[in-house]
Amino acid sequence: MDIKTYKVIDLFCGCGGLSMGFQNAGYNVVAAYDYWDVALNIYRKNFKHPVYKRDLSDLTDISDLALLCPDIIIGGPPCQDYSTAGHRDETRGRAALTVSFAMIVERIRPKFFIMENVAVIEKSNTLKTVNKIFRDAGYGITQLTLDASKCGVPQIRKRYITFGALYGKDGDAMECLTRGQSERSMTLRDYFGESLGFEYYFRVPTSYKRRGIYSIDEPSMTIRGVDRPVPKGYKGHPADPVPLTPDIRSLTPEERSLIQTFPKDFIWEGSKTNLNQAIGNAVPVKLGEYIANCVKEYICEHETC
Repeated sequence: MDIKTYKVIDLFCGCGGLSMGFQNAGYNVVAAYDYWDVALNIYRKNFKHPVYKRDLSDLTDISDLALLCPDIIIGGPPCQDYSTAGHRDETRGRAALTVSFAMIVERIRPKFFIMENVAVIEKSNTLKTVNKIFRDAGYGITQLTLDASKCGVPQIRKRYITFGALYGKDGDAMECLTRGQSERSMTLRDYFGESLGFEYYFRVPTSYKRRGIYSIDEPSMTIRGVDRPVPKGYKGHPADPVPLTPDIRSLTPEERSLIQTFPKDFIWEGSKTNLNQAIGNAVPVKLGEYIANCVKEYICEHETC
């Protein structure tokens, strides 16, 4: 099996974490699609294959996608309507893009697909809708929540993965998707060693009932789409590993991107607000790579190697 012969397209690609993961695993990523100009600009500066601005909710004509004849479709439809950081309201419009992803898969019928989203989508009505679309189109689907910190990423980040195989059986990829996980979560020190140059850092808590200071001897909490400096009113928390001192600061955008396992030479351009959003919304590269290698194992077990 030569995985380079498998053509991949990335829908809702963002700044390219999932694309880079599949590319690093040896797949032929031939095109990507998104609608946010900031993400498109970042993507173009870091990949050689084309990325197109496209409203993926408009399925009137998807011949441009079909002409690429992808073997694998990957993507992470926007998650704000499910996210714990959002309103959890599936009527707000973004959830419909998850259905669009499923309908594109249904009409193009690639051999495989990967759809990635926040873990709470598991409780949504939208997931029931797209699962029916996938199954009616002939896909066997395997679904599970992966914690990125056990998949090569120094960050607790739980993502719901739907893997589909045309003419496959439900659940038959579960072993491939789970056996490579580590038993314990990866810490920042595990990943970076001493290169970060600090032992403790601050992350603004969502509530002051939670702590704000973290150590590099633990995995990072989920990198969010916003970040703020240490607030003047923070008085400490009993669970903080050390007291707040002037040398403890919030992470920079560059540090946040590195925790998302983007390479140091990845080019980021845009305002700080937009960069934080792009970084926080991204699929960690190493999580994408982990998933890509799991798909490779599945292909090898079910097709001629």
